[in-house]
Parts: sequence; C-alpha cells; structure tokens
Amino acid sequence: MQQGHFNEPADGTDRVHTFLRNLAPPTRDAANAEFLRALLILGGALFALTILTYLCTTNWAGAFPRDRTTLVVGRDFLNLWMYGRAVFDTDPTRFYDVVTYNAELTRLLGPGYLGQNWPNPPTALAIMAPFGLLDYFPALAAWFAASLLAFYLAGRREVSDLRILLIVLISPAALLCVISGQSSLLTTAALLTIFASLDRRPLLAAVLIGLLTVKPQLVILFPFALIASGRWRVFFAAGFTALALVAASIAIGGIAGWQDYVLKALPLQREVLQDPTGIAMPFHPTIFMNIRGVVGNSVGEIVQLVFSGAAVVAVSTAFRARASADPRQLQALFFACTVSASPYMGAYDLLPLTFAAVALIAEEQLDASGRRLAQLVFWTPALQLLFGNLHLPGPGFVAPVFAAYLLRRLFQVTARPALAAAE
Repeated sequence: MQQGHFNEPADGTDRVHTFLRNLAPPTRDAANAEFLRALLILGGALFALTILTYLCTTNWAGAFPRDRTTLVVGRDFLNLWMYGRAVFDTDPTRFYDVVTYNAELTRLLGPGYLGQNWPNPPTALAIMAPFGLLDYFPALAAWFAASLLAFYLAGRREVSDLRILLIVLISPAALLCVISGQSSLLTTAALLTIFASLDRRPLLAAVLIGLLTVKPQLVILFPFALIASGRWRVFFAAGFTALALVAASIAIGGIAGWQDYVLKALPLQREVLQDPTGIAMPFHPTIFMNIRGVVGNSVGEIVQLVFSGAAVVAVSTAFRARASADPRQLQALFFACTVSASPYMGAYDLLPLTFAAVALIAEEQLDASGRRLAQLVFWTPALQLLFGNLHLPGPGFVAPVFAAYLLRRLFQVTARPALAAAE
C-alpha cells in the first residue's frame, strides 16, 4: 500500500507535465515550444485573474453597471455606441464639444460619472450606425460577438493550430481590449485580412484599408507600403473608399462635424497626451508617452517625429527592396513600425503585433534574441501599465527594437543566398 501511495504523486506529476507540454503548439525546436507554453500559462493566469477580479469588483446594479473606477462596463465601447446613437440625433456631431458630451453621458448614466471624450473622426458615425439601433448591452454583446467571429475567421486562415489563436486571445493586449470594449479584435481581423488579400483580392484589401481610416493611427503607414511595393490598384481603391466614407459622414453630420473634430477633438487628444499628471501614460506604449516625463513634451514630440520618420523609411525600404521576402516577417515589421510611428496608440492596439510575434515563434522564424523580443512584445501592454504608473520609460521602445531586429533579419536572410552565389 505504501508503494502504491508513493507512486501516485509521480504518476500525477507526469500527467501534469504531459498536460503542460500539450498546451503549447508543437514545434521542432523545444525552445519555441517552451516560449509558447510560458506565454499561454502566464498569460492565461493573468487574463483569468484579472477578469475574475473585474467581475467581482463591478457594481452590477442599475441599467449601466459600473466597474470599481465608476466607469461603465465596456467604457470605450460606450464612445463607439454613442457615435451610432448620434446618427439619429438632430445634431450628430455636437458631442465633439466635451461639455455637451459629458452632459449627455450624465443624463444617460446618472451623476458622478468621471467623463469621457469623443476621440474618433466623424467617419465613425457611418461605421457604428447599426449598433446605435440597439440598447447599450445588446449592442455591446453584438459588438463582442462580431469581433470574436471576425478574429477567429481571419486568424484561422493565418495559423494552422488554434492554440496559437488562444495564446493571442489571452494576451495582455486582448485583455485590455475585452475589459474596455475596444475594437482591437475587429481591427486585427481586418489587418490580417488586408495582408492576406493584397495580391489575391486587392479590392477587398483596399476597402478594408479605407474603412480602417476610422482609426487613423493604424493605417498611417499603408500609403508608404503600397507605393513602395507598387500596389497602385490597392492604393487608389483604398483612397476612394476613404473618401466615400468621408462623404457618408458629411451626409450624416455635415461639414461642421469635421470642423469640430479638427478644432475640438484633436486638440483635446493632444491635451490628454501632454497632461502633466501623466494620467494617460499607462495606456499608451509609445515613444512620446515613454519619454515625455523625462525630456518634456516639446522634446518628446521631436523624438517621436524622428522615430516616425524612421518607421516610414523602414517600411518603404522593406516593401520596395524585400517585397518577395517572407510575408509574416513583412507583416510583423509593418505592425511594429505602426506602433513606433504614432504618439497615440492604445495598449490594446498592440494586438496585431502580438499576433504576428506569436505566429513568428510558432513558425520558428526567430532566433533566441527574436524570441525574447517577441516575448516582450506580448507583455508590453502589461509592462506599460506598470512602468507608466511609476512614470518610468521603457516599454515604448520594445516595438521599435523589434522592428529594427526584423528589418535586419529581412535583409540578412535575403542577402545570404546572393553572397553564396557570388562566391
């Protein structure tokens, strides 16, 4: 009996080890599997604990439940939903005035709300109109359902093992997206579809690029990539789609909506980024937000501009000179440069880069240094929350360093065969 008793823990341990080994997608390189397993276990634990804590600390009373910060559940989706509702308002763009907007939120949610602002361009009116037909929580449920379905369909075409999608879905970027009700799952699906369709279905890619202009920070590098790679059909069709979306927004809210966006919303966003208290710093892993507290806003803007220019050069060079290189590496470079190029980039918007980094590990396209950088990409949103609250720089530099690594790797990989042939 004693022998059997002592054998049971060993058997149980073996079963646990087998279970943990099977969690990660199989790879030929044990180091890759170990990285994926660590991301899945640690990321899953953080995701589960955070969601559980969020649910337990939320006040579910009333028509609009509030989390422990008193913000409504799905707080960022609240802004998007208000665009949908505004379509049916007599003055659809009046909410670009922050006082008017928060007065309306107070009317809907009750007194004591912390307040929000309307950050998206008027094109969001046309995109979000269908959700404005629903009450808030049915609209939020429909938003998450559509986002998850789109992410699954786009991601399933990209990777062969669903466990890779699971790792991305429990990442800190996805966690922040779920808690805030943001659009990252949907925009990631759109970006993955764009890269899969650039040559096979260029019109689809162009339409999606045009629609994504509703979040300008995600598409600022597409013109350079398309011109550099000679994809003129996609370039012009995307421009036409964007103009059509602008026309639709003008039909809904008039030209005054764009005037209010430029004169009221954009300056307010800049004020939020430059707030001396650094209240937005934990949520924006960008170069500007990482260094503004050290060098000041003016110098921070100059440094950010330098990194933005470097991102443009990197994308243009890679898509011109290495257009036939591995698509995944080009995709990852584009996403890393997009994060590097903008001073305004929510931590949840790192989800496309997280997907590309995890996929590169799973496809065994990274060396030891690359795997460590990809791991840092995965954890960047969580690190930014920690460092940002302490007003310390650091996580904002992960994406630019990863971009530099990918750029070097793209040129090294394609240069070696040419060097061998010359010899």
